[in-house]
Amino acid sequence: MKLDNFAGLELWRQTVFEIVRQMENDEDLSSRQMAVLLNVYLTEPPHTVRALAADLNISKPAVSRAVDKLSVLGFILRQTDEKDRRSVNLSRTIKGAQYVMKLGDTIAEKAQKLLQPKK
Repeated sequence: MKLDNFAGLELWRQTVFEIVRQMENDEDLSSRQMAVLLNVYLTEPPHTVRALAADLNISKPAVSRAVDKLSVLGFILRQTDEKDRRSVNLSRTIKGAQYVMKLGDTIAEKAQKLLQPKK
């Protein structure tokens, strides 16, 4: 069975609802923060603020603000490049990996339910 437009949106709605229900403290991420987080965890390193800004077609300050929130939550680690002090490297953390894995599990679970034939 294939997901149509409505089913795809329903999957997104259910996933977002589940994220909000399971949130701890201030883990409510914006779309931009989620894009940065998923890029860091689902693509090969190295990751820099400059490269993410180019990939997302947004300004470096906008990426920096997203990284600030993700760093405070402990989802990514920010380090200044020793060779080029203007460059900021981003690294994964165990807490961030757990969050992304839980998100992936939630999406997979919701997708399976949507794709099951209706009785």
